[in-house]
Amino acid sequence: MKIAFYGSSLLSSYWNGAATYYRGLLQALARLGYDITFYEPDVYDRQKNRDIEAPDWCAVVVYEAAPHALMQVAARAAEADIVVKASGVGFEDDALLRAVLDHARADALTVFWDVDAPATLGQLRDEPDHPLHRALQEIDLVLTYGGGDPVVWAYRAMGAAECVPIYNALDPETHHPVGKDRRFACDLAFLGNRLPDREARVEAFFLDPASRLADQRFLLGGSGWGDKQMPANVRWLGHVGTRDHNALNVTAKAVLNISRDSMAANGFSPATRVFEAAGAGACLITDDWLGVDLFLKPGEEILVARDGDDVAEIMQSLSAERAKAIGASALRRVLGEHTYTTRAVLADAIFRRHFERPTVEAAE
Repeated sequence: MKIAFYGSSLLSSYWNGAATYYRGLLQALARLGYDITFYEPDVYDRQKNRDIEAPDWCAVVVYEAAPHALMQVAARAAEADIVVKASGVGFEDDALLRAVLDHARADALTVFWDVDAPATLGQLRDEPDHPLHRALQEIDLVLTYGGGDPVVWAYRAMGAAECVPIYNALDPETHHPVGKDRRFACDLAFLGNRLPDREARVEAFFLDPASRLADQRFLLGGSGWGDKQMPANVRWLGHVGTRDHNALNVTAKAVLNISRDSMAANGFSPATRVFEAAGAGACLITDDWLGVDLFLKPGEEILVARDGDDVAEIMQSLSAERAKAIGASALRRVLGEHTYTTRAVLADAIFRRHFERPTVEAAE
C-alpha cells in the first residue's frame, strides 16, 4: 500500500523533535511492505541543517513554503491508499489539512497523526471554530505520539471516529551504545530546544540543581538557549545533531528528560529522548509524569524526580556503578518491548483493519 505522509521533516531534526519518531516508525513500516512518500516544507532552515539525506526506504519531497507548492504536493494525495497529515508541519497547517483531505481518494484511509496531542487538544478546547473540528468529522483515524486514555477519550469526545496512541520507541540501528566522547563528559546532560512551554521546567529541574551542585558539570544541548543566564558549571552546546546523540547519552553519567507543560500535565507521553537514551544504555532521570511505569521501572530502569530538589538529591548520591546498572537495565527493557518494529506492527494492524472492514460488513 502507498502512504502519502505530510509532516514537518524527515531529513532534519533542527527545531523538529518529531524527526526520529518519523524515521523509526516509517522505516519499520517500509520493512512491512509500505511504499512511503514523505512531504516536508522548506522552513526554519531545516534543509540547511539536515541530519540525513533521503533514505532508500522512503521517497522525500521537499516543497517550497508557498501556497502554490502546497497545493501541488497536496494533489499527490490522490496517488495514495493511506493519506497522513501530521500535526505541526510548520507551514499553513490548516490549509494543508484541508487540501489533502479534498484530494484523497474516496477509498483511501485518511489519518491525522498528532505528535503533540495534549497541546492540540488544548487548542481545540480554546478555539471552537478551529478547522480541525470540522476535519475530525471526515478523518477516518487519529493516531497520536502518546497520551494514553486521556487523549483517546478527548479526541473521541470531539468527534474522532477512532483514536489510537502509537508511542515513541527505539530504533536500535540508530540509537545504541557507542564509545564515550570527551566532548560530552559531564555529570548530567539535558537535550532539548528552548520552548515557552518547557523553559520554566528546565529552570526548575536542570538549572536550579546545577546552581546548587557547583562541583558537578552540566551540559545543555539544543537550540535557542544562547542568551539564557546559566550557572558557571553549565555548558551550552547549541544544536546537537542526531548523529551525536548516542555519544552524548553514553558519555554523561546521567541524562535528564524534561517534559513540556502539556505533556507533563496529561501524562502517558514519553518523549523520544527517553527511548533514545535508554537505547544507548544511558542512566535516565525523568521528571515525574503519570504512566512512566508503563514504559520503564522507576528505581531500576529509570530514576524519577518530582522537582529540582529530587534531581539534586539523585545527583549527589548517584555513583557511576549504579548509573551504569540502571542504563543496562533500561537498554534490555526497550530492546525487548519498545522498538519501532513493535510499534509498526500495531500501526499495520490498525491500517489493515480499516481496509478489511467493508469486506467484513458485506459478509455479514
